[in-house]
Amino acid sequence: MAKAKKKKKFFDVSIPIIEKITQLQAYNIEELEKRLIKYDLTRLLRGKSMLLTAEVKVKDEKAQAYPLKIMLMPYFLKRMVRKGTNYVEDSFSADCKDTKVRIKPFLVTRRRVSRAVKKALREKAREELTNYVKDKNSEEIFNEIIKNQLQKTLSLKLKKIYPLSLCEIRIFHIEKEK
Repeated sequence: MAKAKKKKKFFDVSIPIIEKITQLQAYNIEELEKRLIKYDLTRLLRGKSMLLTAEVKVKDEKAQAYPLKIMLMPYFLKRMVRKGTNYVEDSFSADCKDTKVRIKPFLVTRRRVSRAVKKALREKAREELTNYVKDKNSEEIFNEIIKNQLQKTLSLKLKKIYPLSLCEIRIFHIEKEK
């Protein structure tokens, strides 16, 4: 006897952090559980090339995507670093209220600077970010990175060491949940 073929359907998945709805294809809604979505935020952020990776969770027949990782695209960063400037990168783990996260800041100076200034910028950025992150949950931080609030406050604090032409969070992702 022949088996009846199932047909895939489109299911709405809401992404509350950016207030958008997207569609995913599956046989049933339970199949969407733990599926990853990559969402390009370039148009939403007016040309700042950012990619959001979110995980789908299904609760009583409704699918919602929660952010796991946010990342600036390499071609955007390459465009920002001009001749006659320096850039400073770092990578470290920090504890939020609800998760452990990996933060990778990216700073571009206005002119060439000495190694001591780069080190001072890197250390100050690490200190400020760990203090900022420890009393907030990851959802709030993702929201602030998208709205550019975190980068703005960080830039103002680092300006005292050396003025920056660009202060961004290159990668922010959840390592493990508590």
